[in-house]
Amino acid sequence: ASFLLLCFRLPRVTPLIFSLLLQPPLTQLSIITQPNIVLLMADDLGIGDVGCYGNDTIRTPNIDRLAKEGVKLTQHIAAAPLCTPSRAAFLTGRYPLRSGMDAVNNYPVIFWNAGSGGLPPNETTFAKILQQQGYSTGLIGKWHQGVNCESRNDHCHHPLKHGFDYFYGMPFTLISDCQPTETPEMDRAFRRKLWLSTQVIGLFVLTAVLGRLTGLIPVRWKTLTYFAVFNLLFFISWFSSYGFVRYWNCIMMRNHEITEQPMVTDRTTSLILRESISFIERNKHKPFLLFLSFLHSHTPLLTTEKFLGRSRHGLYGDNVEEMDWMVGQVLDAIDKEGLKDTTLVYFASDHGGWLERQEDKRQLGGWNGVYRGGKGMGGWEGGIRVPGIFRWPGVLPAGIIIDEPTSLMDIYPTVVHLAGGALPQDRIIDGRDLMPLLQGTVAHSEHEFLFHYCGIHLHAVRWHQKDSGAIWKAHYVTPIFSPPGAGACYDRGVCPCFGEGVTHHDPPLLFDLSQDPSEAKPLSADTEPLFDTVIRKIGRAIEEHRRTLTPVPEQLSVYNVVWKPWLQPCCGTFPFCWCDKESGN
Repeated sequence: ASFLLLCFRLPRVTPLIFSLLLQPPLTQLSIITQPNIVLLMADDLGIGDVGCYGNDTIRTPNIDRLAKEGVKLTQHIAAAPLCTPSRAAFLTGRYPLRSGMDAVNNYPVIFWNAGSGGLPPNETTFAKILQQQGYSTGLIGKWHQGVNCESRNDHCHHPLKHGFDYFYGMPFTLISDCQPTETPEMDRAFRRKLWLSTQVIGLFVLTAVLGRLTGLIPVRWKTLTYFAVFNLLFFISWFSSYGFVRYWNCIMMRNHEITEQPMVTDRTTSLILRESISFIERNKHKPFLLFLSFLHSHTPLLTTEKFLGRSRHGLYGDNVEEMDWMVGQVLDAIDKEGLKDTTLVYFASDHGGWLERQEDKRQLGGWNGVYRGGKGMGGWEGGIRVPGIFRWPGVLPAGIIIDEPTSLMDIYPTVVHLAGGALPQDRIIDGRDLMPLLQGTVAHSEHEFLFHYCGIHLHAVRWHQKDSGAIWKAHYVTPIFSPPGAGACYDRGVCPCFGEGVTHHDPPLLFDLSQDPSEAKPLSADTEPLFDTVIRKIGRAIEEHRRTLTPVPEQLSVYNVVWKPWLQPCCGTFPFCWCDKESGN
């Protein structure tokens, strides 16, 4: 069966080999030491939102140009379906549960700048290694890996503690609460429950007071006073955080200094672009690492006026087209400084598009093409399969498509190798160096198995059977879509990872992604002769993988996630936090 599968798939490999033979001679990697590295990461962008991945209605000419001039990956996989854990894996080259950055509860990401959880100081990011190799390292845009641990200014999780020489952007993530005209997004359902509870208690106290005044309810004034004070304290306890989300979370920083609190969203895009180009210009005479972490295309979809109404997909399409323009501006800056041939450029998204994100029948989330599921779904392809494009003229071939399983975690060993650094030997690195695959010196990815988590819960496993070309994927847990058959969890906003909102499968659902990328037709022992063999093989891989896991502090525990006033970054004297240093105020 394996021999027949191999013969069947040979025609898919032949065009790649033929195109590589037609490529001009490539520069030997040893000739170019320490290239500049520009990492471009979109936020919540679906793989189906980009022209070179099949979208013919949203215009992305600059991202498409990267693919035309470089290598496009069609099985590029995020290590998690949500921002915080996916980016932790990207920065460390490790599954996020190894660093405690995967959720153990219903709070799957960092929720507050004033939380105490974040990327642990003992984690070694690729930026830290490149910094040690003499690189100038900069992060522009979104961080979402925490800020402080024990005091307002210890900055233990801050980018500057993780190998970046320069930081400008949001220590948190963009949310609709940052835009005063938008409906609040953060913990919306929980906030409604808190407000309802406050009103119920208040109504009870008011009724009791009226009853006491009319003599209908024999209750002591002292008791009523206790209830009134309790309700006031209850209201203050939650409104002091949720009532000021825009001031607590929507801030901009330059290194350790807060520059805007709250951020002025009308100019955020232009400032991030200006800072990115300025970083390239300042560091053009020495090797640099620029991690441009876009706020696009996360809600509230901040889009400048000149891009509004330009796309055929409403505000979301406008936002994606503006981000593509920003990519073009960065590429132009690289060309202008004569750095094109000495710069590796990489473009990806942190995870799949957010299918459930809608407002008044407007679709504000992305599209994941033919792939099932989306953001928040740890197993289904739509939540974890993302764009992945590399360009390095003269070193990487142009116009090549690679259909091999790769991971966002692979960026870590790849850039460390290019910088001449060494991987940490005191921990497991799950990523693999991609340069041999990108240059065509090997035919297959080094990944045999990839493990797909939702929080700390293993939802699915992918097995790349290299001798046959099959990509087997077993689902042990899947979310229950609501309403039934809808393809997402529209009633919840984001699919859960555990509990009553998921289904456990024994035996697991099995798909061959090489034949069924949409995961539409699960295989069984009756329809697939290799079913039992594949399930046993994946089961043994899970056992071996779990033996490599060691307990670590939970960064996303309830205690670490909740808002703590003494950790709140503040431009002023807390709680009077306000400044706008970009305009001199």
